[in-house]
Amino acid sequence: MSNIAMDTARLIDMLPESEQNFAYEFVKKLILAWDPDFTKVTPEEAAKIDAAETSGFIDEDDIDWDSVGV
Repeated sequence: MSNIAMDTARLIDMLPESEQNFAYEFVKKLILAWDPDFTKVTPEEAAKIDAAETSGFIDEDDIDWDSVGV
């Protein structure tokens, strides 16, 4: 978690509970306006995705996609 996110959480934690709820709903609206279908990733998430895709752990060609979940 970034320092800004941790500082924001600390600041929100100082508020009374009713104001914490207001801040939470406000932040949630900001996030949904920025990424309504949750498809964007942070730079940290992008690095993790790239590492996973290039790790060679499992080659997608080795998966029988027609039998997944059967």
